[in-house]
Amino acid sequence: MLSLQQNKSSVTIESMNQYKILIIDDNQSVLRTLKLVLNGVFRTVVTAPDPKLIPALLQAGDVDVVLLDMNFDARKLDGEEGLFWLNRINEIPNAPAVVLITAFGDIDLAVRSVQQGAEDFVTKPWDNQALIQKLEAAIEKHRAKQQTVSLAAEAASLHDQIAADQQLSLDELEKKHILEIVDQEHGNLVNAAERLGISRQTLYNKLKKFGVLH
Repeated sequence: MLSLQQNKSSVTIESMNQYKILIIDDNQSVLRTLKLVLNGVFRTVVTAPDPKLIPALLQAGDVDVVLLDMNFDARKLDGEEGLFWLNRINEIPNAPAVVLITAFGDIDLAVRSVQQGAEDFVTKPWDNQALIQKLEAAIEKHRAKQQTVSLAAEAASLHDQIAADQQLSLDELEKKHILEIVDQEHGNLVNAAERLGISRQTLYNKLKKFGVLH
């Protein structure tokens, strides 16, 4: 790993971003170094040595990116632990972006991590400037993905609603529209009739026909 002073001199930071980062690594020296490097860049930097703390630390839903080590057991350095926790994070609703970091990285592992949902992959020793750029890019990329998924869900919902409306008869469509207006006016028939462009008596008669009034 490069010395902190040497690496920090190459980092030019115009302003602190508003992101919160969670760093998970069992090496306390790595955690201290990363916290010093990222404190001037991220609004909040949280570190933890045990991945079992991840569910609790993400519970508030305010973490933008997780920088996750891939190995926590010195007897097993194949990155499977990192992939396991990557999958657990991705199961959380509105999960943050995840960037994996390891001293034992290779191309195959990098490809596997991205295929399983990581936004990027960093190897130790790292370059501070490149790390910061990757973390911020990962957040923006992840947010763009989430927005795309959200828009797709809204479009699917709208499509389903249109399809459902097309199955309604004219009377059912009229009933649906009138009841929506009455509901929006909190049951005030005078206001609802005015919005519908009909008299209060006509509205009253329609509601009786619909079985809303008796």
